Amino acid sequence: MRLSAKTVYAARALLELALAPGGGEPMRIEDIARAQSIPERFLPQILLALKSAGLVASRRGSQGGYLLARPASAITLADVVRRFDRELLEGAPAESSRERGIVEEALGRVGSVLEGALEGITFADLVDRQRAAQS
Repeated sequence: MRLSAKTVYAARALLELALAPGGGEPMRIEDIARAQSIPERFLPQILLALKSAGLVASRRGSQGGYLLARPASAITLADVVRRFDRELLEGAPAESSRERGIVEEALGRVGSVLEGALEGITFADLVDRQRAAQS
C-alpha cells in the first residue's frame, strides 16, 4: 500500500500531539515538525486539513499551537487515510454501477477490509507502542 506523504506526515503530527506531555497543552508547528522529522513548510496545510476534519484544534497567542480535538483513543488511522488518501479505501473505479465487474467488487472488498484494519488502530494504541519501543 502506497500512502501519500501528506497522510504519513499527518499521522506523525497526530502521534506527536498524542504523545505531548500534559495532554492538553498546545504544541507549536516547529516543535511538531522537529520531533517527527516533518518538513515544516508542509505542516501548516496538513494541520489545517486535520482541523477541518475535527481531529485537531488550535489555540492562538504566545502559548498557542495545536492539540488533539478529541482523545487519542477516539482518533484512528482510518480517519487520517480518509482525509488524505480516500481513494485507497474505495477500490477500483467503474464507469457505472452496471459496469462494475468481479474485479471491481473484489477490490472494493479489499478497500473495506483495509478500512476496517485502519479503524482498529487508534492513536492511543500508537502512543502505547511508541512508549514501549522507547523503554
